[in-house]
Amino acid sequence: MSRPELQAPPEIYYGDVEAKKYTNNTRVQQIQADMTYRALELLNLPPGQPAFLLDIGCGSGLSGEILDEEGHYWVGCDIAPSMLEVALEREVEGDLFLQDIGQGFGFRPGSFDGAISISVLQWLLNAETSHPTSSPPHRLTRFFTTLHAALKNPSRAVLQFYPSSDDQIQLITSIAQKAGFGGGVVVDYPNSKKARKVFLCLFVGSGGGGGGQQVPKGLEGEEDVEARAQFEKRRERLRAREKTGKRKNIKDRDWILRKKELYRQRGKEGVPHDSKYTGRKRKPVF
Repeated sequence: MSRPELQAPPEIYYGDVEAKKYTNNTRVQQIQADMTYRALELLNLPPGQPAFLLDIGCGSGLSGEILDEEGHYWVGCDIAPSMLEVALEREVEGDLFLQDIGQGFGFRPGSFDGAISISVLQWLLNAETSHPTSSPPHRLTRFFTTLHAALKNPSRAVLQFYPSSDDQIQLITSIAQKAGFGGGVVVDYPNSKKARKVFLCLFVGSGGGGGGQQVPKGLEGEEDVEARAQFEKRRERLRAREKTGKRKNIKDRDWILRKKELYRQRGKEGVPHDSKYTGRKRKPVF
């Protein structure tokens, strides 16, 4: 079967039907969870401190939910409207943007503590038109240049992708380095056909292009069982939520106050003032 990125552009391939099918597939959920936990490990964020992260190609928010559970705040962008619709229906916590990453980002410089991307980068390797701005090198250059500007100094970006050849890996890494990134490629389980995963681990600033940090080593041997156990626990919580029809203990007063304070820090306008009525449960109206 042909790879998805060779069949149609992502905003067309992931239509309403495919977006829901992708999100509800338990196999996809498990793979997304495993790779997101691994991406967070490679980000090497300070322990016990919430970070503000960019989820590139967030889709329906499967990776974003892992970021929530790990205590981080996040912003997600995706080019497929149907994927973002599913994310809104699932009430993900991150802010969502409809964005073609091949055209670059418009975020304020130094906005994010880090960035992750799961199964997205290979979509930039196909030209949709014959126009020069649609070529993979041009789109990758725009992507990496604006991503580098949006990240704090120092920070990391971890991008998992599915290359079809070594030439694609070489093209991506060379353009990332020209944009100012340090780092390199991390390959987990290189001798396994099924478990093999490729991550681009990029450094910004001190320890980035200066070479102060070492590229992490890839995992060897058998696939990690601990990540699967984490996913199974999470799936049980999702099943419990589906039965009750709502999330448990997530929208209480403290949660609302934290969310409002985060919006104020981001400069969002029209955030309601705090009062004694904030988070109070309304009585039913007869």
